[in-house]
Amino acid sequence: MKLFRKLPGYMNIWSLFSLIIVILILLPNLTILINFFTQEADNWAHIQEFILPDLLKNTSLLIIFTGILTILIGTSLAWLVSAYDFPMKKFFKWGLILPLAIPPYIAGYTYNGILNYTGVIQSTIRNQLGWEVNQSYFDILTLPGAVFIFTLFLFPYVYTITRGFLMNQSASLVENARLLGRSPWEIFFRVVLPISRSAIVGGVSLVLLEVLNDYGVVQYFGIPTFSTAIFQTWFGMNDLNSAIKLSATLMFIVFGILILEKVLRGRKKYSYSQAKVRPLTPIKLKGAKAWSAFSYSLIIFLLGFLIPFIQLVDWMFLTFDKIASPQFMQLIWNSLLVSFTGATAIIIFAVIIANFSRMHQSILSKSAARVTILGYSIPGAVIAVGISTVFIQIDNLLFNFYESIGMESTLFLSTSLFMLVSAYVIRFLAIGYNSMESGFDKIGNKFTEASRMLGMNLTKTFFKVDLRMVKGPLISGFILAFIEILKELPLTLILRPFNFDTLSTKAFQYASDEQIHEASLASIIIVLISGIAIYIFHQVLEKEPN
Repeated sequence: MKLFRKLPGYMNIWSLFSLIIVILILLPNLTILINFFTQEADNWAHIQEFILPDLLKNTSLLIIFTGILTILIGTSLAWLVSAYDFPMKKFFKWGLILPLAIPPYIAGYTYNGILNYTGVIQSTIRNQLGWEVNQSYFDILTLPGAVFIFTLFLFPYVYTITRGFLMNQSASLVENARLLGRSPWEIFFRVVLPISRSAIVGGVSLVLLEVLNDYGVVQYFGIPTFSTAIFQTWFGMNDLNSAIKLSATLMFIVFGILILEKVLRGRKKYSYSQAKVRPLTPIKLKGAKAWSAFSYSLIIFLLGFLIPFIQLVDWMFLTFDKIASPQFMQLIWNSLLVSFTGATAIIIFAVIIANFSRMHQSILSKSAARVTILGYSIPGAVIAVGISTVFIQIDNLLFNFYESIGMESTLFLSTSLFMLVSAYVIRFLAIGYNSMESGFDKIGNKFTEASRMLGMNLTKTFFKVDLRMVKGPLISGFILAFIEILKELPLTLILRPFNFDTLSTKAFQYASDEQIHEASLASIIIVLISGIAIYIFHQVLEKEPN
């Protein structure tokens, strides 16, 4: 500890640990970018000429149409719930977040099971009405079908962020527009949308990043995208260098989206310095308007959560005796193990970086914060390629050491759970960091400074004062990271050790083998855990002061 005290300025144990964490986060991504320009790839010329154009086309169509539709649905519902009272509004406030509990890949195979030839809809039409239907009308395994899935199960990102923004807006803006005779539609388009632009752009950016990260939906629907191409190139062609180049190309697309987000957000900000900040008073709708608002919210809730959830429960009862076994319990244990281990590591690293950024306003602290958030914007398949490349290189460097201690495998680290957990940390560290950053912002530095003046050093102050005051954000960050890891598919599929399955990978394997009913039990457990967490967070959010 004396060594750390001698370090000048802000260089102490917190800054050193933060610097190490930043290097670990950057290393896989830098490896991909460096190899993109240096490594020769056997199939890269073929991919560029014949495959890359389709990947760019499909990816562009998915993000454009999903982005537009999620903006329309998410923003309209956010305004409806914030500005009006209608039947069951209190339920829809949190019920419209529940589609996030169902991962898109689970929603994809569930809707295919509902709509295909043997599904409940076509079976009812044939058996009850005696009609024969054109199969193309019910074929969801198309690009528009994928847009439908992404829209219904990702729009809550836009809805949640925009509603949170509108809840904190001054009522005077809308009330003045009403006094000037503006209609509800004019108020929405000329007042609400302009002031909500940054929130909407932030929400839809998360949606687009989730679409780029997806592997389960596009693989099951047979749509060539960068995620599927990375899998096929790496495992099908056994060409890691071409997979690296595809990963780097996808990273450039992600950076383009992040730059576009900054441009669309603009520099315009609304200041409350001249306005009285008073929450918006909802207008009570009556008659046809009230039931129209209720019907719109209900339809989205049914399509986005209740219908697929009921179908999964039905399939679960059909296959429970067949699937429930000691092997299935092992799946649950594996899922809990990696989720708990990954979430614990994420929170520890997040606490270190957030506390360092709070205590030291320096270039290093600001850089650490930005790098921490970077991982969440990089698709899982890209992180998997980068971290696998790094761990293989580490194993090669340790080859002689492995032989000296008599180890048979020379790829110890790159086939271990340690590599998988490391990837989770890089991918989801931003979740823990954002939670801890908000917690530290609320408590400020007054108690820390008082403790230091009473003679406690920085580390003792942190454990005896600061940490006890951020228990809420610490627990919430842990739970959020736990749920994200539980649902994560691309990283787990690529980096899991041999014969190691989780609930998400097993559900996807069953669905890929057309055993949709058998996939329901694992899916239901994922959905229930996620749904309970979403409800708890909604209750906490409602109790938090603005």
